[in-house]
Amino acid sequence: MTIFTEPRALPEDSASLRAMVEQLQVQLLRTQLELERYKKLYYGPRADRLHSDQDVAQMLLCFSEEQDQKPIHKDDLPPQSEPAEELRRVKRRKGRRNLASFENLPVRTHVYELSEADRACSCCGEARKEIGSEESWQVEYYPGHFERLHHVRKKYACASCESNGENPAIHAAPKPDAAIEKGLAGPGLLSYIVTSKFSDYLPLYRLEDIFTRQGFEISRATQSVWCGDVADLVEPLYQLMADRVRSSHVVATDDTIMPMLAKEKTANARMWVYVGDQDHPYNVFDFTMDRGRDGPKSFLKNYKQVLLADGYAGYNGVVVGNAITRAGCWAHMKRKLVEAEKAAPEIAKAAVERVRALYAVERMAKELSAENRLELRQQQSAPILAELHERLVEWKLQLLPKHPMTEAINYALGQWQELSVFAADAAVPIDNNVSEREMKRVVLNRKNSLFVGNPRGGRTAATLSSLTSTCRRHDVDPQLYITQLLVNLPALPISQLPEWLPDQWKTRHDALSKTP
Repeated sequence: MTIFTEPRALPEDSASLRAMVEQLQVQLLRTQLELERYKKLYYGPRADRLHSDQDVAQMLLCFSEEQDQKPIHKDDLPPQSEPAEELRRVKRRKGRRNLASFENLPVRTHVYELSEADRACSCCGEARKEIGSEESWQVEYYPGHFERLHHVRKKYACASCESNGENPAIHAAPKPDAAIEKGLAGPGLLSYIVTSKFSDYLPLYRLEDIFTRQGFEISRATQSVWCGDVADLVEPLYQLMADRVRSSHVVATDDTIMPMLAKEKTANARMWVYVGDQDHPYNVFDFTMDRGRDGPKSFLKNYKQVLLADGYAGYNGVVVGNAITRAGCWAHMKRKLVEAEKAAPEIAKAAVERVRALYAVERMAKELSAENRLELRQQQSAPILAELHERLVEWKLQLLPKHPMTEAINYALGQWQELSVFAADAAVPIDNNVSEREMKRVVLNRKNSLFVGNPRGGRTAATLSSLTSTCRRHDVDPQLYITQLLVNLPALPISQLPEWLPDQWKTRHDALSKTP
């Protein structure tokens, strides 16, 4: 059946017709921008760059390719030059490439000697004498392997007390506490699984295949249970890190979707990250069932300083309720302008140039003290902010209310107070990239593992991701750290818990490694 629709009647009033045309133009722009956004998501670069900059780079690339394809004439070569075919060959650098940390590897020496028969001289028959040696080096890799640790606890009893019946007792030799009570997995195996899953983002089913190749099969379900047991054991350390983060002057935060298994389809649970400042250098993740404000409200329950975040409205209630100073992210603001570039390229270019000027000031202030950084921002960044705000207001008046660039400008003007906080506080970064980088690692883990099974799995992921992320922040080997942590934590007094924070452990470990 064919359905015929009547054409829309055009208004006779020219003003109404003009408004309709403008509305259709805006709708077309919005559709084109949405298409460009999806194309960039699937095929384009991740960086937020203007198309005008990319066009110049593409022109230079095409020019270099054209020049490279042109034949080389003998007349164009300088005198006494190599033949044309030799110019196109890539010459290999002479000598051995330097490998990082080569000297730190353990050494296993292999000595090669001639047999008694081979030592005989071919001329006179006398045995050749050793006059020296020739040395060379090679790097080898030996795959991991499993071992069974057989724990035998000797038991002791007093024969005299037992024969006299005077309170006989049996005493067994002590054994170190296990990370998992009556568990089969040792600290090294648990640490390897946790590091592979939450630092190298290796799904447990792949670990299952790797273990099978190494001669011992461990199902992914068993590995998952072990990860939950480790998370329960390190829960006090996780809470201590969270308390330290809440003591920071500036806390950077971001969130992303963490799918969780549910009936019929996965639920859109959330994973949040809270990054402490330099005096409290810990990255703490938090798992919630949704993106409501209850998540950050619960984590930031008593926090009253500076929260660095994007424009998500869920933070508003937390900020107002706790009297928190909210700082904005210039990377998000620039992204809005770049996304709307096709709709107003001249405005986008002018605005992004001023944002780049702000970042240029930040590069100069990077190594300065807090006092000098604040002075530099007030001298150079403040005038740029004032000029940019004035231009944004002017551009807004030139555009239609629903124009894509108007939306980007409204985002900037609506966040202007938050975006200006960094110019008055030297400790506040210009953007929130530090937490966004941690979110990208969560996305990588999500891409490989797809989802968490239940709320407990989400809490396990948050706890263990906090440890591995903080280890990465301090350049600590997470497998070594978690192994030692699991060996010592079961019998550790609560008063000594701060000594096992990743930064404190690194300080102690570096001091011991330097001791002769």
